[in-house]
Amino acid sequence: MFEIDGSQKSGSGTILRLSVAIAAIKGEPLHITNIRQNRPQPGLKHQHLESVLTAAKLCDAEVQGARLGSRELWFTPHKIKGGDVEAQIETAGSIPMLFLSTLPICVFAQTPVHLHVAKGGTDTTHAPTINYMRNVLLPSLRRLGVLGEITVQKYGYYPKGMGEATLTVKPNPPKPIVLENFGSLSAIKGVSVCTFLADRQVAERQAKAAQSTLAQHGFKADTQIINDQSNPIQKGSSIVLWAETDTGVLVGADSIGQLRKIAEDVGKEAAQKLISELKAKPTADEFLADMLIPYMALAEGKSSLLTRTVTEHIESNIWLTQKMLNVKFSVEKVNNLYCIEKS
Repeated sequence: MFEIDGSQKSGSGTILRLSVAIAAIKGEPLHITNIRQNRPQPGLKHQHLESVLTAAKLCDAEVQGARLGSRELWFTPHKIKGGDVEAQIETAGSIPMLFLSTLPICVFAQTPVHLHVAKGGTDTTHAPTINYMRNVLLPSLRRLGVLGEITVQKYGYYPKGMGEATLTVKPNPPKPIVLENFGSLSAIKGVSVCTFLADRQVAERQAKAAQSTLAQHGFKADTQIINDQSNPIQKGSSIVLWAETDTGVLVGADSIGQLRKIAEDVGKEAAQKLISELKAKPTADEFLADMLIPYMALAEGKSSLLTRTVTEHIESNIWLTQKMLNVKFSVEKVNNLYCIEKS
């Protein structure tokens, strides 16, 4: 049985999500304590609870302690079967985070997986936006042989959520990847979306501000505008920008609209984040890097990437995969970047 102390490293939901995924993949029971110990409200929140229950559906797991506020959980998995799976978060909890929790499991399923999630948030704070997942994470994972697609039925934002999206995965265990050359910039693209805010031209204003900020640093972006009307219950907006290079590297950045945060600031924020990445020339942005760690760990053989900073989530994922998968990572400073290598 895996024994995991959830207060270690970041002490966040990251440890819960990844430990459940690895336990499912390895087919070994998990006992995790001190769940989200280092967060203002420790224990399972709606999105964490639904992530665990959805993971359990994928592998017919027996679960104890799966209730709101719980800080201790037992998870006993069986075979990962695949098929059609339904989930509901019931709050503005992050749909992308639920997808991040379950995608590694889906990769090892016996049959393709169609995971439909309703009543959640597609674009929320402290989580990647759904369009970051679609345009940065999934295309990057394809280079590791991970075959997934996300379709959005309804965008959802804080505080009401009510978003809806589907993740479709064709099982295929990850293969190693070496990302050690940024190459030359070939394009910068983006998606700026607003829901029931077209009258205020929010999506256009976000995109224009992002393009203006990038232009000040010599960069040009081609940004798609989406004036969405999928969710009349909750207005909101987001923007994602990403850079593509001739070596197949993708680095991205996103930002979401919030109350009393003007559209121009949303666009400018995403652009400034991307500029920081472009100046450093990594092969994975700081968020993509932590998302790739589990797949690097699961793939047989050497994998490596370059990132400009080592976040607490990167440290947590390295610590946990080394502990549960008996793999070895090294982190070495190379000029202004960090080379993360799994041997």
